[in-house]
Amino acid sequence: MTTTVSNDTASLLPSVSSFLSSPRQLLIDGEWVDAQDGRTFATLNPATEEELVQVAQGSAADVDRAVAAARRAFEAGSPWARMTPRERSHLLWRIGDLVEAHADELAQLEALDNGKRVEAARDGDVATTAELFRYFAGWATKIEGTTIPMSVPGRDFHAYTRREPIGVVAGIVPWNFPLLMAAFKIIPAITAGNTVILKPAEQTPLTALRLGELLLEAGVPAGVVNVVPGFGDTGAALVDHHGVDKVAFTGSTEVGKKIAAAASGNLKKVSLELGGKAPNIIFDDADIDAAIAGAVLGGYFNEGQCCVNGSRLYVHRAVFDEVVEGVANAARAIRVGSGFDPSTDMGPLVSQEQHEKVLGYIRSALADGAEVTAGSADRVGERGYFVQPTLITSVTEDMAVQTDEIFGPVVTAIPFDSEDEVVAAANNTVYGLAAGVWSKDIGRAHRVGGRLRAGTVWLNTWHADDVTLPRGGFKQSGWGRELGAFGLDDYTELKTVIAELR
Repeated sequence: MTTTVSNDTASLLPSVSSFLSSPRQLLIDGEWVDAQDGRTFATLNPATEEELVQVAQGSAADVDRAVAAARRAFEAGSPWARMTPRERSHLLWRIGDLVEAHADELAQLEALDNGKRVEAARDGDVATTAELFRYFAGWATKIEGTTIPMSVPGRDFHAYTRREPIGVVAGIVPWNFPLLMAAFKIIPAITAGNTVILKPAEQTPLTALRLGELLLEAGVPAGVVNVVPGFGDTGAALVDHHGVDKVAFTGSTEVGKKIAAAASGNLKKVSLELGGKAPNIIFDDADIDAAIAGAVLGGYFNEGQCCVNGSRLYVHRAVFDEVVEGVANAARAIRVGSGFDPSTDMGPLVSQEQHEKVLGYIRSALADGAEVTAGSADRVGERGYFVQPTLITSVTEDMAVQTDEIFGPVVTAIPFDSEDEVVAAANNTVYGLAAGVWSKDIGRAHRVGGRLRAGTVWLNTWHADDVTLPRGGFKQSGWGRELGAFGLDDYTELKTVIAELR
């Protein structure tokens, strides 16, 4: 493992420097405004721990303003309500083009605010965001109902269903994929004709605010998308607000439970994409080189800050030592440093809080008798929230490092002997977001995959994905599904219409 540090500001685009040159405001009703009480907060560069810019801190009063604007934009007769599905489709496509045109700028902002590599942000997060706008542009004209035959003797009816927008949607998103998660909430919501108040994570508000500028440039009417940065109290104000018809949240299971409880005030709709602790199962007949590469990608992708990462590695005892050695060697070779350094493989964690949390889990595992086969519980460097990619062995199923979602570059490895044993262990978790199986026996791969309680199961791969695929979790990993054709269901109401024909 090597560590690199570079001057993140040396290679900034002029547009990025300009964006950071003055405090960033809230987007409410198509206007950039200060918080009503004038409060701001600093967003930091996790690679250097230096302040990037001050951001307006939304309060309950600002949430009231944003909800009122979103409601006006939604109501019948507004420019948004009068927009045809085809016009919404063209608008979504224009936004996708703008995102693509500003890809380098958005990638630099994401790397500065989140810590991830510029290349990963541009080729992954930003590119997928542009593609999502284009994919859902096609769905805007295909939100359809059905006709249903009725069987009432002696009478004739015409019955059909309609899919209609829910209303005002609050989107609350995390810090691990700031731009992409904002897109996950905004795009299906406006595709269906809803209006949105987006609350980005306080650690990473910048790309959401820049996206707000691009939405206005594309021609999104005032009030249709509002962006209100802030802390937990801002999110709570949105969840509690009786003017909000739906909450779409991605984040921890703990917060998801609080949102579900709070939403009962007016029985608003809720969709939740929550935590994960994905099992990654390698059988002795797997392609071992491919499985090792998959375990490394699955475990350390996005600095380990990904809810579908395969953080629980189960390896058949016959190949356990070989796989552990391969994963450990690969982990040691990962170069940790600034996301602006082209030689970097892994950037810092997002914040001091996350840095201390992850190192605390590694120390706890050592205290419980586990072994650190690669990595360390020590801080990397004098500044920045860097953590070495870590592989932990001699783990038992009751250790916190094995049961809790750590959300950092930490993988545990446990040997197994039989299929039934490993399926039981893999499913022994409150989470059910993702899982994976590696075996050349395709029957076994599908059989075991079918027994795993998870919303996404990868067979002989990891992190294979597409905007067409639904994602979501079993058990305490969430409610509902995002993306694909299923991604619109949670943003529409189903209405049944019955007319008697006389």
